[in-house]
Amino acid sequence: MEPLGDELGRELRSLGPNAAMSETVGAWADAVGAEIARNAWPARFQRDGTLIVHCRDAVWAFELGHRAAEITPRLPGRPGLKFVPGPLPEPAAPEQQVEAPPAATLEQQRQAAEWAASIEDEGLREAVARAAAASLASSADDRSV
Repeated sequence: MEPLGDELGRELRSLGPNAAMSETVGAWADAVGAEIARNAWPARFQRDGTLIVHCRDAVWAFELGHRAAEITPRLPGRPGLKFVPGPLPEPAAPEQQVEAPPAATLEQQRQAAEWAASIEDEGLREAVARAAAASLASSADDRSV
């Protein structure tokens, strides 16, 4: 069996200039810094290889147009750059901390196992018992508030 890397690279190159978008997008934030990355993002390549970068507004496009010579060497393939106002990707939602559910008591685990006892499939029986025990523990925890 042969690795797919070379074959995949050839196939992507056959797609034209936009085949390099994933590499460019991956390098963008490091190349321009967090502030610019929040206000400008690579959108597509033109047929001539120029990278079109969408900016928050015309002011950002104007400013970054003057900094293109500074940014270009930091990008893979060193594409020509054209900055235009356009839509930006939505910012990533902040990661939310999920609290672990309360631990089920021995009595709640026994009750859950009793409910699931009639299920023939062992894996399913154990999963249902765990879910039921977690539900019992959670509802008991809700009542204590």
